[in-house]
Amino acid sequence: MKCALLYGCLWLPLCALGAPRWTLQYFYDVSNSTLVINDLKFTSPTRGMAVGFLRERDKVKPAAVATDDGGKNWRFLKVPDGGLSLFFLDDHVGWLVTPRAVWATRSGGQNWTKLGHTPPHVTQVYFLDEKRGWAIGTQKSAYETSDGGASWARLAALKDLNTSAEFTQFWSIDFVNRRVGVITGGRITPSSERRNFREPKPDEAPLVRERPSVSIILETRDGGRTWRVDKTSMFGRITRVRLLEEGRGMMLIEFLHAFEWPSEVFELDWQHGAMRRIFRAKDCAITDVAPVSGQCGYLAGVEATGLFGRSAVPSKVRIYQSANWTEWSEMDVDYRAIATRVVLAVADGRHVWAATDTGMILRLSE
Repeated sequence: MKCALLYGCLWLPLCALGAPRWTLQYFYDVSNSTLVINDLKFTSPTRGMAVGFLRERDKVKPAAVATDDGGKNWRFLKVPDGGLSLFFLDDHVGWLVTPRAVWATRSGGQNWTKLGHTPPHVTQVYFLDEKRGWAIGTQKSAYETSDGGASWARLAALKDLNTSAEFTQFWSIDFVNRRVGVITGGRITPSSERRNFREPKPDEAPLVRERPSVSIILETRDGGRTWRVDKTSMFGRITRVRLLEEGRGMMLIEFLHAFEWPSEVFELDWQHGAMRRIFRAKDCAITDVAPVSGQCGYLAGVEATGLFGRSAVPSKVRIYQSANWTEWSEMDVDYRAIATRVVLAVADGRHVWAATDTGMILRLSE
């Protein structure tokens, strides 16, 4: 996957050429109805799908939109339930995770088949091929399958993880070169503790509201046959890890309560186990990261204000780019784009999209 554009007789990173911007390709704008997009995936520069649900007055309906022409036109697809996340191996074979089940397709989302023995509390899946895969989610859920999801087994490494199921959640899973994989999770804050949070007084330090909690990293170097479990106490949640073949990757940490920063992004050297912080901004809460081969990268989030930077009220979408993962520049985003969360989808370095939980899909335009 190359983040490059043929320029003269040289291949140069798109991130380093000119000033690309994010244009609005799709906007669900219907009275008394809201489209919430939870996930967006592109399997090629032309084929993509977004899943979520429609909220119409007091009703909630499953929803999905798809494109076959790079986002020029989008159409609604029938899906069996509201989608939490998607995973595709190619244009045809994929899986849809919903609140009550995992569904499989071999037709690019035209038809879905419910997997017979879906484990409970799953929010994401990842497959290396049509048979070998993993599922993660809430309630300390981490499972593996070797038959395409017909049956699942609890990850054996969890027996070494002495955290309560009720307050343990896994947020991210990614693999690279079919051998190296990372699952991240941690302890969620019980409601009894959340009730103790309050807006600090003007003379109080802003750092007292966010508290350290247990973060969990499961790592495999043998394609998931064995996993090493690491626990650490830290501020924030590791909500996204994205790995690249070249030995690098990005890790997103989000802070959910009052903190000096709403989020931080780190570069991972997964070959040597090193990391360095590459981005944080007091006025932007990053919600997704997209590293691209060739030292390009994109960060997407929303405008944040005050100590409690995250709000249930949608705010301006903000997206950053870098050609070296050190210097980041904010990009021009369509003024209509607002959200509380943004997800990124990368087909290759020249074809990148962003979707919002307010029913908008934007494309990176050269």
